[in-house]
Amino acid sequence: MAAQRVLVACLCAAWCGSCRDYRPLFDQLAAQFEGQAEFAWVDVEDEADRLGDLDVENFPTLMIAIGDSLQFIGPVAPQLGTAARLVRSALDAEPAAIAAPNGTPADLPARIRALA
Repeated sequence: MAAQRVLVACLCAAWCGSCRDYRPLFDQLAAQFEGQAEFAWVDVEDEADRLGDLDVENFPTLMIAIGDSLQFIGPVAPQLGTAARLVRSALDAEPAAIAAPNGTPADLPARIRALA
């Protein structure tokens, strides 16, 4: 069986100053793991129709999935090292799906991949 692709998505909003500040770090993270994982910057307001009933309470929120299995979803501090450790854990570990928090569509990873 082929390895399932790791997806790292930053769920953000254009009006959010913290998201704008986080974007360069997210781009560095994508460069650091280029070829090892897929990366997506997703404006949840622009993509609301396609993302469904997604309820993001804190911005920016990082989502990590292996295949369609949600591994992590939560707010992130603007520190490259913290996000890199989360991505490295997903790349190195056996998938261990977490339950999607209330307000998170169960098929969120598939919806984000479909945005490309």
